Amino acid sequence: DGTEPSHMHYENDENYFRGYEWWLMKEAKKRNPKIKMIGLPWTFPGWIGKGENWPYDYPDVTAYYIVSWILGAKQYHDLDIDYIGIWNERAFNSKYIKLLRYTLDKHGLQQVRIIASDRLWEPISFVLLLDSQLRGVVDVIGAHYPGTKTVPNALLTKKKLWSSEDYSTFNDEVGAGCWARILNQNYVNGNMTSTIAWNLVASYYEELPFGRCGLMTAQEPWSGHYKVEAPIWITAHTTQFTQPGWSYLQVDGHLKGGGSFVALTDGLGNLTIIIETMTHDHSQCIRPPLPHFSVTPQRATFYLKGSFYMVETLQVWHSRLGFESGNSSLFQQLHPIKVWRGSFSLDLNVDEVYTLTTLKTGQKCGCPEPPPPQPFPSNYKDDFNLRNPPFSEAPNFADQTGVFEYFINASDPGDHVFTLRQVVIQRPITWASDADQTISIIGNFKWVNMTITCDIYIEKAHDGGVFIAGRVNNGGIYVRRAQGVFFWVFADGTYRVTGDIAGEEILMKGLSGVRDNAWHTLTLNIQGTSASGNLNGYPLWENVTISKPSNGWAAIGTRSFEFAQFDNFHVE
Repeated sequence: DGTEPSHMHYENDENYFRGYEWWLMKEAKKRNPKIKMIGLPWTFPGWIGKGENWPYDYPDVTAYYIVSWILGAKQYHDLDIDYIGIWNERAFNSKYIKLLRYTLDKHGLQQVRIIASDRLWEPISFVLLLDSQLRGVVDVIGAHYPGTKTVPNALLTKKKLWSSEDYSTFNDEVGAGCWARILNQNYVNGNMTSTIAWNLVASYYEELPFGRCGLMTAQEPWSGHYKVEAPIWITAHTTQFTQPGWSYLQVDGHLKGGGSFVALTDGLGNLTIIIETMTHDHSQCIRPPLPHFSVTPQRATFYLKGSFYMVETLQVWHSRLGFESGNSSLFQQLHPIKVWRGSFSLDLNVDEVYTLTTLKTGQKCGCPEPPPPQPFPSNYKDDFNLRNPPFSEAPNFADQTGVFEYFINASDPGDHVFTLRQVVIQRPITWASDADQTISIIGNFKWVNMTITCDIYIEKAHDGGVFIAGRVNNGGIYVRRAQGVFFWVFADGTYRVTGDIAGEEILMKGLSGVRDNAWHTLTLNIQGTSASGNLNGYPLWENVTISKPSNGWAAIGTRSFEFAQFDNFHVE
């Protein structure tokens, strides 16, 4: 649902302080030093393909790019990357994977493991069985949205099997049910010992394609409001009572009345059992489709054998998802269970999760109430005048194609020293269908009438151009079809008003006198079914009729992948 800045925008460029990921990784390590770090490219900068939309023609260049990121993580942030992937949900290349392993080893990164191919179980499993050299360098097979099932070839490889991307479901109680079910059943049905949720926290505008598909929601940085949603407490049932490095016990985890259980140990005598009884309609994930099954209330008896026979009591944590009744009970500590001669019984209702554990460390935080929700400010300004910004990008702007970064104009006489600059000057090796223009959105999707003013500076001579826009109605993987009211000015002295980012629906055009390498002020005013535009404070066009869309975000952007600057942004 947006773009992120690369550590290498250009061939001769390296910067390990862009974007939010470095901050996020360090925050994660603070909370759990044992957490694992995985890197996985979605998109590559265009220079890696030397003009082709493909990352494997120059595998040495791609490996260099990836290994640079891993080395930078250590050098600048003291972060150890544990696993590295190939290319998210796209083709893999055996020669590249072998070269990546060689390059990692050459730089002393033997401990970094390779996961492939973050797509489906095939063809990677089949290729691993055929190619012993490849089998020697791939440590984990990662599949996306496996529906709790694996395939025979994957099992034959004897590799670790992971659901390396899953969930992606709206974070209400059905989302929590989905997450509870797959966290257990990915192991019970598919032998997967890791399940990774996309995504961690929904911190992007909700009307983007995958709004609120995070384990929790924090999508109002302007108000500070956030919500710890039910999937977080479902996660806690597993993650508060296990750690990376624990082992699943190889038992059949299917319950007679439906539902499942898993049991894990640290190998030092601790035992954690997680039980879920999610019903079909209350646990559907976004994908794949879920075949019908039934779950009924049941009494389950567990028998502890071997060294676990000596366990006398187990701590109990319980969640019940309420659905129709609306009164869920999430992650409550119940009375401990007494184990009698290695066995105990439990009455299980439907849509419940239990954790039974020898650990006494569980906690449900009594956190202060977050601030109340507020809409995006109806009068918002940013002059980008920050000498040492905490992040490389301005707050609240959500880049959807291209990257907009704080920039210092050393040569400017004073009015525009600190600006926001679009810095991606070559179409990336794309993952989704990015637009052919760059765009960053901001504001409230429900906005109807608005006035947007921004100083703009075209850097590209002849065919360069920039826009400001309102009522923008799309982003993420659908950004190419974004509609709105787009006010463009071009380096050749012309202007256009279009109803879409692609520029196909032309509402007005003419001469503006705008040129490259000079500052100009654009104003776009949209009221009801009419729009008008000013240049440097004077009317340039007016009374353009707007039929659709009826509402949307404000936005800035460029005609192509080109340098351009923006300053004194104001929306009302």
